[in-house]
Amino acid sequence: MHRDEKLLVGTEAPDDAAIYQLDEERALIQTLDFFTPIVDEPFYYGQIAAANALSDVYAMGGKPLTAMNIVCFPCRKLGTEILLEILKGGSDKVTEAGGLLVGGHTINDEEPKYGLAVTGLVHPAHLFTKGGARPGDILILTKPLGAGIITTAHKGDMVSEEILGEMVRWMAALNRDAAEVARQVDAQSCTDITGFGLMGHSYEVLRASRCGAVFYLDRIPLVSGVLDLAEVGLIPGGAKSNREHVKEHVVLSRGIDDLWLDVLCDPQTSGGMLFAVRPEKAAHALELLQSKADTCAAAVGEVTADTAGKIILRKEP
Repeated sequence: MHRDEKLLVGTEAPDDAAIYQLDEERALIQTLDFFTPIVDEPFYYGQIAAANALSDVYAMGGKPLTAMNIVCFPCRKLGTEILLEILKGGSDKVTEAGGLLVGGHTINDEEPKYGLAVTGLVHPAHLFTKGGARPGDILILTKPLGAGIITTAHKGDMVSEEILGEMVRWMAALNRDAAEVARQVDAQSCTDITGFGLMGHSYEVLRASRCGAVFYLDRIPLVSGVLDLAEVGLIPGGAKSNREHVKEHVVLSRGIDDLWLDVLCDPQTSGGMLFAVRPEKAAHALELLQSKADTCAAAVGEVTADTAGKIILRKEP
């Protein structure tokens, strides 16, 4: 494979985006993401898909610069009115992020798909990666979990509009404020929680950092009703795949219900940031985050010097 010293982050690491250095003060971030509808309202679908794609730029410590639409849509079957609402939702989030929507590409397809290709900028000395966590770091999560379980319940008409609305608001919220706080407190490691769930993405961080971690279940924020829905079996297929992938790396302490592993492996759409910060800066990070409208911050665990990649789940000490 061709190597270039200016490629600071590429395919060799499980990071959230690629980073190419332009000069001593600027590096280019490139990412893309798109998926099929997870909510019924086209405008909210567009918002969520855009926020999800923009999140990878924030997870690398950068700021969005430009975005291009990626669209697959059955125009002959559904017409263009629904598509326009999707695009409006996406445009709304790009504008909120301070970026510019500069075009895109559309094809006819039997099933709608929407997302963005996003370009951002970051200072080469201040980028985030997954591999910087150190023993003693505090792990901070900035959005509640539950997207996969709640959208699965919604498909079966088994969740209230109030709970669904709460989840939609979180999925449509940008990770901009969380990324800004992470920069302010010199975060050691950072990622966003998406399709592999909290456990899958945490495992990537710990493996890259050659550390272990303890997560305290009492501290992990959940959207209302998630545990109740999980208890009746509304677990998405993605959660089961994630669980299979990480089960050898997760240890449940005595008395912890096995159901928790399904919840923590629940695939998130446009989930929050998970970042590691030195313990003396954790309280300040939480204070800053709790003043922001688009975060639900909690110190959910800590990095340990134990076997690399091992995650222990327990209740408050």
